[in-house]
Amino acid sequence: MRSNYKQLGNYIREVNIRNSSLKVELLLGVSIQKKFIPSIANTIGTDMSTYKIVKKNQFAYGPVTSRNGDKISIALLEDEQAIISQAYRSFEVKDKNELLPEYLMMWFKRPEFDRYARFMSHGSTREVFDWNEMCETKLPIPHIDKQREIVKEYNVLVNRINLNSQLIQKLEETAQTIYKQWFVDFEFPNENGKPYKSNGGEMVFNEELEKDIPKSWEYEKIIDLCSIEYGKSLPKSEILLSSNGQYDVYGAGRIIGKFNKYTKEKSSVIVGCRGSVGSMSLTSPYSFITNNSLIFNFKESEKFFYYYQIIFRGLDDTISGSAQPQITIEGVSGVKLLIPAEEIIDEFNKFAECVNNNIFNNKVEIEKNVEISNILLSRLSMIKS
Repeated sequence: MRSNYKQLGNYIREVNIRNSSLKVELLLGVSIQKKFIPSIANTIGTDMSTYKIVKKNQFAYGPVTSRNGDKISIALLEDEQAIISQAYRSFEVKDKNELLPEYLMMWFKRPEFDRYARFMSHGSTREVFDWNEMCETKLPIPHIDKQREIVKEYNVLVNRINLNSQLIQKLEETAQTIYKQWFVDFEFPNENGKPYKSNGGEMVFNEELEKDIPKSWEYEKIIDLCSIEYGKSLPKSEILLSSNGQYDVYGAGRIIGKFNKYTKEKSSVIVGCRGSVGSMSLTSPYSFITNNSLIFNFKESEKFFYYYQIIFRGLDDTISGSAQPQITIEGVSGVKLLIPAEEIIDEFNKFAECVNNNIFNNKVEIEKNVEISNILLSRLSMIKS
């Protein structure tokens, strides 16, 4: 332990205020992602007066670390106040002119602190990182001006990440809104640029769907539109979870790492078939897709099908398996989709490609800022008092 490290117990004190008046109703829990989250506990018939009150800039943590993914659940409250279970320990900084709560939370976010808390936990039935261990934690505590500088730099990165995430959400919502207008309400632009159905667009009755659909639209099996195959097996030990790998590795419908080999594919929609069942992603031509995913190589209009997410709602009925839910090729081959006229697909592709490129660029920005913020957290241990 470096000589400039200081014992945390000298800067914090435990808080144990109960909700005896029942005035506080916001019930929160603490996640391993180091955030307060809405509680999912069943509180019917529970005496809420025994629950603890936490206020803004106070901490709460779950002392039990066993069976917790080698992480400790700890968070700093940003709301004015809330209540938490009696199982959590709550505390606050004694003097914010000596130690900033935000600076301390940065230390708690470090993977090294998770490992430290796990190592220092003890107990036979369950392992606990109790209050004494928390107080014995040592960390560098620089001058308060230096702390403010570090927190400000970190918050700039966090704010950028949040902004990019919000932009991605708005882009996805926009894509879904346009999708609904065009392919649910059938109000795609006609040859005059006006909404099709409400301006007299020709509709025909489809017996299988038991409703009217635009003329020239078809209702076809997914297997007639694409080839479906499983990804390939790749041992976890071979996946490079760093920037050293050149190609993305997709598993269960999402990027899980990097690899120096690839399987040349068409740009494809992949869907998680085990693990994160039903999650989707659009691959690049040079990727490695693991056997946790199904690969949908559509004959055309890949980006259309990426945003045309409602087709995969039909996959819900194909999920099988008791121990682990899964989707199989046999299960999805018979799923049928409503396919628009080719010119409508082409028009939507132009919009979808623009949205997808913007989403991709924002995700790249998020990855860069996450990487920089992690570097900043890692350097806290080298800060001089």
